[in-house]
Amino acid sequence: MKVSFIIPLYNRLDLTRPCLESLRATLPAGLDHEILLVDDGSTDGTREWIQTLGTPYRVFLNERNLGYAGTNNRGAAAATGDILALLNSDLILTRRWLEPMLATLRRAPRAGIVGNVQSRAATGELDHIGFAVELTGKPCHDASRLWLWAPWRSRETPAVTAACLLVQRDLFLRLRGFDEGFRNGGEDVDLCFRARALGYSCHVALHSRILHHVSASPGRKLHDEQNSRRLALRWHDEFLRLNYRRHREHHRLTVGLPQCLEYLRLHWADPRDFDRSQLAHIMLFMLRLRIPLSEIAAQQLAAMQVEAARWEQLLGPAPANSFVSSLPGVGQSRTNAATQEPKRSCV
Repeated sequence: MKVSFIIPLYNRLDLTRPCLESLRATLPAGLDHEILLVDDGSTDGTREWIQTLGTPYRVFLNERNLGYAGTNNRGAAAATGDILALLNSDLILTRRWLEPMLATLRRAPRAGIVGNVQSRAATGELDHIGFAVELTGKPCHDASRLWLWAPWRSRETPAVTAACLLVQRDLFLRLRGFDEGFRNGGEDVDLCFRARALGYSCHVALHSRILHHVSASPGRKLHDEQNSRRLALRWHDEFLRLNYRRHREHHRLTVGLPQCLEYLRLHWADPRDFDRSQLAHIMLFMLRLRIPLSEIAAQQLAAMQVEAARWEQLLGPAPANSFVSSLPGVGQSRTNAATQEPKRSCV
């Protein structure tokens, strides 16, 4: 097994140096690997400095600024490893961060993409342990600290951030990599959704924890609205499904369980006198799989419609949402649904 580390660069040499130092210091002994540095038009001395580096670094200089998606795609096209490790240049990698991610990629059912737990370098605050979907249809980082104490090794999630992720190289090429129609945001969520549309799963390795200087690259947030609209147009139905599921689970925990406990407190003064049929009814209530939340679905659909109207007023009519990639198709007849015209919902 060989791992290709792909690191896109755009200025911030002050963060790139310690990132590469932390990478070299934390790699497992004997790991077959290469490190691809793809500069996207830096003007702060980054281009000159990386050209002084030797093995295992491989250096690529973009002639023009391609953006995050295009730069990663260029690195993936040149990579020779079985596994691609996509890393931002503003990470601080900690001891044994890689091993849990590799283990999850090997062991989790149909695992295609694996992320990890990320905290903000400046404050130590948890920033990412998976993804959720807001009411308006915008994906956001899940920063629930509850998962930090989970006894298992990984959790399945709809998507992970590409600030640090592992993906099978064959799968990345089959998906034709990132959609270059996104501009420095949203391409990672889209990649994960397309992988899930093909039957793969996305996971967070809960025992892999790193630090991240979040959004440190210049201009990182300039296209947030365009990226959000592109995602919402492509994955509208899937966002509705994911948000409904999240509210259903939240409703079960915050409404169903307290009601059951209150019932027990009022009516179970002596366990010997408790009606077993009532106990069975309570257990079924707590464990039921479907809760009618049609009002939640209606509220979300209305919120997404309001957001779509705001985008049209702010950005104008929605452009064509076709898939854009510099990577050639691999088995195009089989991957068309996951690249050119992604499905509206995942199964």
